[in-house]
Amino acid sequence: MNLKLKGLAFGTQEFNYDVDGEFFNAIAPCEVRSAHVAVTLQVTHEREDTFECVITCRGTLVIPCDRCLDDMEHIVDTDYELCVRQEGDEFDDSRDHLLVVPAGWRELDMAPIVRDTVLLTLPLVHTHASEEQCDSAMMERLGEHRALDLDDAEEPSENRAPDPRWAALRKFTENK
Repeated sequence: MNLKLKGLAFGTQEFNYDVDGEFFNAIAPCEVRSAHVAVTLQVTHEREDTFECVITCRGTLVIPCDRCLDDMEHIVDTDYELCVRQEGDEFDDSRDHLLVVPAGWRELDMAPIVRDTVLLTLPLVHTHASEEQCDSAMMERLGEHRALDLDDAEEPSENRAPDPRWAALRKFTENK
């Protein structure tokens, strides 16, 4: 998925790629179990040292549900615009939507950029839309180990002796 910086014709070119689960795990292991994502890289080259890129990603990822660990499908539908500029001797990716690469580079590997673009579509917590879609055996097993729900908790009883650990902690706050 290399973008040729030297020798790329002026004007707009389009490159199409299909990426799978191996693509996402090749750079560094991640939670993508499988994938089918169509990637379109549209590059506009109008100045000798500047490349305007539009990355379009559409498809699906199969990732684990955080609740039941079963496979779930995540829809990918994202675009990312990036300006690649060749200048100087330093690589600089500190600014959003601008990537400065050394003037001597002949090509740029777009795979990490595409990978990050797609992975940033993942929510922090990814679960099935409802618990009914989760693996029933796993949900039953989780139910066995779940702490008491607030609805099921008993009301505090005046007959019950206070936990001595709390009494010891109260001494610390009273002495201040």
